[in-house]
Amino acid sequence: MDTDEAAGRAGDVIDELSAAVVTDRSFLETVMTGVLAGGHVLLEDVPGTGKTLAARSLAGALNLSFTRIQFTPDLLPADITGSNVYNEGAGEFTFAEGPVFANVVLADEINRAPPKTQAALLEAMGEGQVSVDGETHQLPDPFVVIATQNPVEQEGTFGLPEAQRDRFIVKTSMGYPDFDGEMELINRRAGRTESVPSVSAVADEATVRDLQAVPETVRAERNVREYLVKLGRATREHRHVSVGVSPRGIQHLFEASRAYATLRGREYVVPDDVKRIVDDVFPHRLVLTAEAEIEGIDAADVLEEVKGQVPVPAMEA
Repeated sequence: MDTDEAAGRAGDVIDELSAAVVTDRSFLETVMTGVLAGGHVLLEDVPGTGKTLAARSLAGALNLSFTRIQFTPDLLPADITGSNVYNEGAGEFTFAEGPVFANVVLADEINRAPPKTQAALLEAMGEGQVSVDGETHQLPDPFVVIATQNPVEQEGTFGLPEAQRDRFIVKTSMGYPDFDGEMELINRRAGRTESVPSVSAVADEATVRDLQAVPETVRAERNVREYLVKLGRATREHRHVSVGVSPRGIQHLFEASRAYATLRGREYVVPDDVKRIVDDVFPHRLVLTAEAEIEGIDAADVLEEVKGQVPVPAMEA
């Protein structure tokens, strides 16, 4: 599959999602960028904006298996990964797969579970496998975690540690639709008998694996690579940043930039690809100083300042 075909197939998926989810196309492009890059997606938004619908519709459009895990304070790691169960008939223990064994896993309200349970996803997200009682079990391929969290209601929640936030290649928000968008939502509901819209499959597992292989062929010239590295390093030197972007974060920006270029049907990355997707790759990795919080400065403000400080390279002829 070449970049033109990949862009067309990815566009078909986004079009199908747009038919079910009322949101900006840029949001769907960000989610699709995360999928193409072989990463995981963190959605932070208030309830009722359609996060669950977006995740379920993505799995449906890609024709992938889907599970939803509702994170709660009493959720245990084994409730996610699965456990060994004694089989009386066979006289031995057999492994019973948990809900993480699906192509697309929705970790709903991930910050409502304690850190030990959140950590059960770390190995799955980083290695594509889980270990139970010393035995390793491979997860399906492709494997995508879409996690959600509510940025407003903090009572009874556990903030994701930096190591886990770093596992998400992009973090984005749907936001409220505008007036026309909400009218469209009502009009669509009036035209069908089901409360939840359905989507048609426009891909399958093999197609998704082929799509994820395409960004690996997209090239980034040296000046573009230097640009994204400089952006990451500049976050560590910012006066309002306590912990800046890690080397893994810079690598994720590189991977996401190549995936976004694929969406655009290009075989090469341009600086505008980096500038567009860095807004979804870097902010959730930044740990700001106490002074920044007092002054009302958030990660997006810091990143805007960093982007203004790092010169944008010219494309080589």
